[in-house]
Amino acid sequence: MSEMRPLIFGEVLFDHFPDGSTVLGGAPFNVACHLHGFGLNPLLITRIGDDEPGGRIEAAMRTRGMDCSGVQKDETYRTGMVQVSFAHGEPAYEIVDRVAYDFIDATRIPPLDGRWLLYHGSLALRHAASAAALEALKSRCENSRFVDINLRPPWWRKALVLKLLDGADWVKLNKAELAEIYPDAGSEAERVDRLLRQVRGQIVLTGGEQGATAISTTDCISVVPESASAVIDTVGAGDAFCSVFVAGQLLGWPLDVSMHRAQSFASAIVGIRGATPENREFYRHFTRDWGI
Repeated sequence: MSEMRPLIFGEVLFDHFPDGSTVLGGAPFNVACHLHGFGLNPLLITRIGDDEPGGRIEAAMRTRGMDCSGVQKDETYRTGMVQVSFAHGEPAYEIVDRVAYDFIDATRIPPLDGRWLLYHGSLALRHAASAAALEALKSRCENSRFVDINLRPPWWRKALVLKLLDGADWVKLNKAELAEIYPDAGSEAERVDRLLRQVRGQIVLTGGEQGATAISTTDCISVVPESASAVIDTVGAGDAFCSVFVAGQLLGWPLDVSMHRAQSFASAIVGIRGATPENREFYRHFTRDWGI
């Protein structure tokens, strides 16, 4: 078992689909669910509304057996919500502003002992309260940091993103996001080089159907999706990939093993509706094969 425990910070919300269905999501929540499915006991720091959707989130976490001690309840702001639409198979998101996860309270974070692998994104930092909570979290515990960049217009600022990247141990982003962060760079290679100067470990650069590449100053390992995968929807595929990559860091897998396992799991997730399976059996096939 890992000496580090996963510490997940950020949004939890409901995705609302065009057919009227709702699916529990948010990248940090999805990653926490997967890590729990792998038996790695994540602690999720987030905030929900004191409302019916918030109650459904808490019930879903308890049903799964997840640690709820980091889930704050807000009596003023409602639970997070996103309207999902699709164009040419790719999801687009209308993200509701000023919801509970924008106001995570630093004073209500539980005590943190030991070593942690801290995973966070960029969306939940769009307001000052949650941004301050993350800074407090980073200062309270010994941690390595995985930054999952999700640039959702209009909810990001270049200066904030560059600050988040600085000193991160791992960064995951897609090629379009890399270009948006370094618009003045002349090529993708130059953008990668500039990002590598800020990151301590690897960059995980994703490209949808083209797969993903892990890049460091010494390694470059690429993987591609399994061609036989039946795609139901692609929501949460990147989160699935991240969760396995994080698991690999916690469990000491070689980089190429982490990348191939992450791609295999992401390829399976696009075969279900939504980002996280409710049936624990879904995970047992992977944990058995991976020996965890």
